This record gives sequence, C-alpha cells and structure tokens, in this order.
Amino acid sequence: MIGYLGPKSSFTYQATTSLFPNDAIQAFHSIPLCLESLANGEIESAIVPIENSLEGSVHTSMDYLFKSQGLTVTKEIILPIKQQLMGTATTPAMILSHPQALAQSQHFLTTHYPHVTLKETPSTTYAAEYVATHPNEALLAIASKEAAEAFALPIIAKDIQDNDQNQTRFWLIQKESITLKNTEPAQKLTLFVTLPQNQAGALHQILAVFAWRNIDLTKIESRPLKTSLGQYYFVIDIVVEQKEWVHYALEEIKLLGATIKPFGPYSILKATETL
Repeated sequence: MIGYLGPKSSFTYQATTSLFPNDAIQAFHSIPLCLESLANGEIESAIVPIENSLEGSVHTSMDYLFKSQGLTVTKEIILPIKQQLMGTATTPAMILSHPQALAQSQHFLTTHYPHVTLKETPSTTYAAEYVATHPNEALLAIASKEAAEAFALPIIAKDIQDNDQNQTRFWLIQKESITLKNTEPAQKLTLFVTLPQNQAGALHQILAVFAWRNIDLTKIESRPLKTSLGQYYFVIDIVVEQKEWVHYALEEIKLLGATIKPFGPYSILKATETL
C-alpha cells in the first residue's frame, strides 16, 4: 500500500500514480499522518511533497523527516505544476487553496483579485471539493485541471502560476537501510546536519569538506531546531558521482563534531505531465 498526501486528484496523487499506476494507494489528510503511518508499518511507502521551485521547501515534510527514525528517500519525482482558477462565482468573496498554491499564484491574484480574501486549505483538491459542495457561497478555488474535472467545476483562468517552469519535488519515503549504490549512476543524497554548538566557522569547515573533493551541492538550507532561538539544522543536497568520495566526506564531517542524518541516495524521475 502506497500512502500519499490526498485527496484524490491532488498534485501528490498525480505524482503517486505516475510512479505507481497499478498499485493500491491510500490518501492521508496531512503529511505527518502519512509519514506516521509509514513509520508504524501500516503502509509500505509514502509520497510527500518536499520542495517547490517557486516557494521553496515544504517545511512540514522536512521537519517531520528530521525528527523521524528508520525512514529514508528512495526516489524523487519531479512534477510540473500548473494551477487553475475554478468555480462558478462571478464576484467571489473568497478564494481557497493550499498555501503553496496561493503563493505560487500571487501575481495573478494581486492583479485580478486584489481585494478578495484568500483562505488556506489542507490541499488544492480539498479547496476544489469544498467549492463544488457549497455552490451557493461566493467561492473560487485554485487547484489542478484534474481536480476541476473530478468535481465538475468550470475553469475560469488557466495556468495562473507565476512561472511556467513551476515544478514540485516529491519524495518516495520507505523504511530501508541507507547504502551508496553503484546500480544507478545519477543519484542524490540529502543530509540533515546539526553543527557542534559554539564552534566558530563550523559551517564553513563542513562546506569545505565537499569543496576540495569537487562534490556538487545542489541545495543548502537552514531550518530552526525549535529548541531555542538561533539554533538550526541544515539541509544539504549533494550529487553522488563517486560514492567513495562521498563516504570520506561524511566521515570527515563526523570528525568535525557535526551530527549527520542522511536520506538516500535516491534516483530522480520526471513525471509525465498529465495536468
């Protein structure tokens, strides 16, 4: 059973069915519920959004995985994201959608609906469903073309996202041991790194470990540890080309006193656009 952030017709659903077109799947109301079900052994795999090209990381996914035990990433799915404005209200009082979708459509919304209230929902598909089931309210939703079709909502404006290259990374999460494999040449590895406290230049020392080995970093981001102000962990994405070099880099980082939580390595797939 494959779990995903639902409901059906959500962008995560589309990423899930592109990877598992014939498998049994189960929708979850939130990312923590989906990952918790995987951690408890109730499902075999989970697919959750991890980063959008316009709005950055999905912090709920990042923070849950940072605190989790026994979970890793085995694949990354990149899905083109196209947002549609849908509904029947000609003069809407409110537009509903997931916060990421609202953020991805800010230019359109401020240009065409500058005075309309924006309301966040658990998912874009939930927004579409709510608008469809409350036809007497002056509501519109931002969601996918598939969601509009599923709930028989007319699309008022197509492809309203701020950038035509809008994409979201999704991770396939499983309970699996972490190994650097030779079988897949193009791999990434994500590290959650906690620095030693009160050590000047610690982050510079860790980045230098990758620099002198010519290991490509595709992302570095800080996230609060949620312990006290000014305490952070770092998310680092690296390209795995020579596993020996990566292995030595991780060992050196540990010797510097940092704590490493690796996720992967994982291969990268591009989903067929079905929006």
